[in-house]
Amino acid sequence: MDREELKRLVKDVLEEENSFGYTPIQERWSGGKLMLVPRDEGLAAKEVPLEAFFHKIVMVRDRLRVLEQKVNAHAGLSDAEKIDLQQYVTKCYGSLTTFNVLFKEKSDQFEGEKK
Repeated sequence: MDREELKRLVKDVLEEENSFGYTPIQERWSGGKLMLVPRDEGLAAKEVPLEAFFHKIVMVRDRLRVLEQKVNAHAGLSDAEKIDLQQYVTKCYGSLTTFNVLFKEKSDQFEGEKK
């Protein structure tokens, strides 16, 4: 593999990983932490930096978007099958709306099924 081919490969990977751009966390949560406290007081709590948790939520959102695009573009699926799979993706978005409070921009938030 020559230098130019390696540069192209790295560029492709970086573009794929960042295809949806940077998503900022709401300022009030920046530097915060998520505490997972077990019911049993004898067990240790787990502390997770909110930025790390938020990054994982954003990655789930971005991967759902890619899945949605692949379903819609799939030539082997009928329109009915695409609609059925799309409804599952929409329900996943709806399940994740709890985390919208972490997003700085409303346009980055999850949107579930509209009634």
